[in-house]
Amino acid sequence: MVTLLFWLLYAGALLAVAYLVPGIHVDSFGSALIAALILGLVNAVLRPLLVLLTLPVTLLTLGLFILVINGLLFWFVGSILSGFRVDDFFSGFLGAIVYSVIAWALTSLVPRRGNPGNKN
Repeated sequence: MVTLLFWLLYAGALLAVAYLVPGIHVDSFGSALIAALILGLVNAVLRPLLVLLTLPVTLLTLGLFILVINGLLFWFVGSILSGFRVDDFFSGFLGAIVYSVIAWALTSLVPRRGNPGNKN
């Protein structure tokens, strides 16, 4: 149930990013749901491999190259889906940063079980 809630929150974050960042377009909430699912899969499968392959560059840039990887993956997902479009790399780079911040803010509002601050 919590996974479904997070999926909906990530889709809402994608809609917010499309509203805030020029160059990112989401056709509908259904497209945002599919894009959020594909983004999650790409970040779970491809991102660790890319981080490992680019580890020397990431170390030289003190970890800032991970932002480039996130932007490239965001741009990649926008290029393979029809209802979610990212115009160029800069839009993907900025969109990935804004998406991360909005998704973090939305998911931090959800109470978690086992949290010492949670009285449920």
